Amino acid sequence: MVNIPGIPPIFMWIGFLILIAIFLFLDLGIFNKKKHTPSIKEALMWTTIWITVSLIFNLFVWLEFGSEVGLQFLGGYLLEKSLSIDNIFVIFLIFASFKIEGKYQHKILFWGIVGALVLRGILIGAGSVLITKFDWLFYIFGAFLIYSAIKMLFKVDDDYDPHKSWIVRTIHKIIPVSRNHENGKLFVKSGVTIMFVTLLVIEFTDLVFALDSIPAIFGITTDPFIVFTSNIFAILGLRSLYFVIAKVHELFRYLNYGLAFILFFIGAKMVFKDFIHISLPISLGVVFAALAISIIVSLIYRAPPITN
Repeated sequence: MVNIPGIPPIFMWIGFLILIAIFLFLDLGIFNKKKHTPSIKEALMWTTIWITVSLIFNLFVWLEFGSEVGLQFLGGYLLEKSLSIDNIFVIFLIFASFKIEGKYQHKILFWGIVGALVLRGILIGAGSVLITKFDWLFYIFGAFLIYSAIKMLFKVDDDYDPHKSWIVRTIHKIIPVSRNHENGKLFVKSGVTIMFVTLLVIEFTDLVFALDSIPAIFGITTDPFIVFTSNIFAILGLRSLYFVIAKVHELFRYLNYGLAFILFFIGAKMVFKDFIHISLPISLGVVFAALAISIIVSLIYRAPPITN
């Protein structure tokens, strides 16, 4: 694992977690304390800020640990950022299904990100230990990514109904659920609100997506600190990116093909790592090109407007 000379690794992790805690406090406690639906201008501004902060941290990694580690961080960040776009589409459907107003979505997304930090930290820690002890897991992860890529090509998100998921049915059996928004509250005296149920569904879907994205990042680097930090910085800006994508999601109809190709490429790279070596710069180029081409094709061949 990378380390700063003279500083115990545990202090690196503590320092990073304190930094993330400060960012989250500033996000919800200071700049976005008021309940409102961000305009696309505001969402774009915050998306730009989060990307800039991530690149500044990437520069720190580059200068402190060298260009190779810097590229690994950038690769993990770009990979997670691109795959998270698909997650955003599902979140959009969940909010629509539960009829969550825009002014309450920010709060759910914030706590969803906090939960994702914890869940992904656990998954990354377990994955790092397992890969270190069992090198053959690379082949399993690679095969799983190839399977995920094929499945992504044939999925139909429009049929997704969170009300039918087992997690929602289980919550209704255990505790009373208020279908009112209760002014954005998660808990009420009688039980929980539909806001809380929505949060749990989003956490569960993020866990499902993490099972794709985290093995994919291990295809770029196995250093737990780089995997964790690049992953966390990628999801920190999801809240603002969501409000951008929610406004223009119809424009990205072919994005799934690019994301599926990225998963397939990383998976194949892991499966055939003993026979074919693809350098990190080339891998980054392939990921960026696949994402860019799918977006450009989506913009050129936009879906026709819906007419009554």
